[in-house]
Amino acid sequence: MTNSRTVYPILFGCLLAALPFWASWADAASPLQKVVITFAGFNERSGFLFVAKDQHFFEEQGLDAQIVQVRSGAIAISALAAGDAHFYIASATGATLGAMVGGLDVVFIAGIVNKLDGDFVVSSKITNPSDLKGKILGVQSIGGGIWMFTMLALDKWGLVPERDKIQFRIVGDQSVIAQSILSGTVDAAYLGYTFSKMVQRQGYRVLADLAKVDIPYQGIGVLARKSFLDQSQEITEKTLKAFVKAIVYFQEPANKKPVIATLVKWLRLQRMEDAEAGYEMIKGLYERRIFPTREGLLNAQRVLSKVDPNFSRLKIEDMADERIARKLEREGFFK
Repeated sequence: MTNSRTVYPILFGCLLAALPFWASWADAASPLQKVVITFAGFNERSGFLFVAKDQHFFEEQGLDAQIVQVRSGAIAISALAAGDAHFYIASATGATLGAMVGGLDVVFIAGIVNKLDGDFVVSSKITNPSDLKGKILGVQSIGGGIWMFTMLALDKWGLVPERDKIQFRIVGDQSVIAQSILSGTVDAAYLGYTFSKMVQRQGYRVLADLAKVDIPYQGIGVLARKSFLDQSQEITEKTLKAFVKAIVYFQEPANKKPVIATLVKWLRLQRMEDAEAGYEMIKGLYERRIFPTREGLLNAQRVLSKVDPNFSRLKIEDMADERIARKLEREGFFK
């Protein structure tokens, strides 16, 4: 007859040994929480989002993230309003701040790039900002990100489109804008560093690297609805953690090769060196302490208020909600 004094300790020891296995099995069996993230900016500035997806940082946080590119900020805002998307990776533009003016409870919950960046690329006949008078500038949409970057640059140079007869031509995303410059359809345009490098190889020049001009701006941030934050703080926190991990990974020199491969894939580039140009420029602009920039948001509001006085009604609390970023900082996640 088996002695119970012998059996019970053995069984207990087996159970203890099995606990890690059962815990990991339970974690694996737990369904991932679905989250939809949209973006419209087709350039290296969205690289952290692509890295988070390719390196499975969302899954590490228990999230099943669907990354959706949309054609314009207006479409992305509509998706947020309808509940079809949870987060939107974007800049402070006429579309995003316009939604706030219109009463939608959308706010910036994080800031990834907190200054204006990218190149203002021009044809050979333009040698200084004053030569932009009477010229045609390429944009993706009126009120969108590229239009906003262009308006901030013109404002810095003391140029006013209406007074100086500067025209905007809607041609498409940055890959299309680059082709429009090369074909002479437009005289100049804002381009991210990746597509700027492609145009420069064909003999076009950079009028200004806007990152060196030092214009405060919410260049890339994360938007969500306040009502969603109230109901889904845990999902929001997990999403921002995945973004921070992606930024850290992006900036680590040892990860340069896989990051560039990610940029080549997502931006559908033909040359590795084009992706490398964007990588080198953007990695130093990413913020690990991902608070929205109040100064940058107010600067965007100031420029937009010149076009439409309704923007002047916005207060900073209408534009930014730092509650999740503050929580992550208290927990030491930004170290």
